[in-house]
Amino acid sequence: MTDEAPAPPAFDTIAVAVDGATGSLWLDRPDKLNPLSTATLRELEDAARWFDQHPDLKVVTVGGRGRAFSAGADLGAFTGDGGRGDREQGWRTARALEEMRAVTVARIQGWCVGGGLVVAAACDLRIATASARFSIPEIDLGIPLAWGGIPRLVREIGPARTKELVMTGREFSPTEALAMGFLNQVVDDGELDAAVAALVERLVGKPKLGLLATKAHTNAVTESMVGTGRSWADADGLEAGLRDPEGRAVRQAYLDRRG
Repeated sequence: MTDEAPAPPAFDTIAVAVDGATGSLWLDRPDKLNPLSTATLRELEDAARWFDQHPDLKVVTVGGRGRAFSAGADLGAFTGDGGRGDREQGWRTARALEEMRAVTVARIQGWCVGGGLVVAAACDLRIATASARFSIPEIDLGIPLAWGGIPRLVREIGPARTKELVMTGREFSPTEALAMGFLNQVVDDGELDAAVAALVERLVGKPKLGLLATKAHTNAVTESMVGTGRSWADADGLEAGLRDPEGRAVRQAYLDRRG
């Protein structure tokens, strides 16, 4: 007798599925461009643990429904006081996604902004459409980039590029992201599903032991290099930014500009 695979939790803002060696994780609030509320972050963390309960799983595709991968942190979160535990939820979520045993492939279209970019950076491989757009606007919101985003960006694109993109908040293109090493592939808009499917098929065809051991080994090496598990004052910096008078002023101006 074999154990039945565990049923997925009852999620409200994401959707998950597993079919043998492959799985999918979708941010599922397309009408809002898939914002990352505290509830969504908790669901993503729970989903990562759920995927780890499937012993045959090799590859999980991570995407966003509709027109965007993710517009980033839910801006409504910046209007309340919140608690310290909420400030650390993004860090825990990114960590859980990164520590999944299965290989994760980020499928990126439309906007990939701020916290959404951190979620993508926590994935192992990334494919984006040519029309996708990236930005890290946290400083314009009066807060430092948190959720372990800085060490992950340093790992993927280096310290100088990380400083530039986070400090300026400027938009950058998939072509630039590919040249930096953040993306593995850029494809025409109509080819995203086929490109992701081809990569997943190729990975699934590999022996599971070697595939997952390579992920674990690479992550262990980069962890010793950049210390994603020791993000500098991550929650403290976020909380300080939310309380800082200058930060509150620029954050309100940012929200006013966007209605």
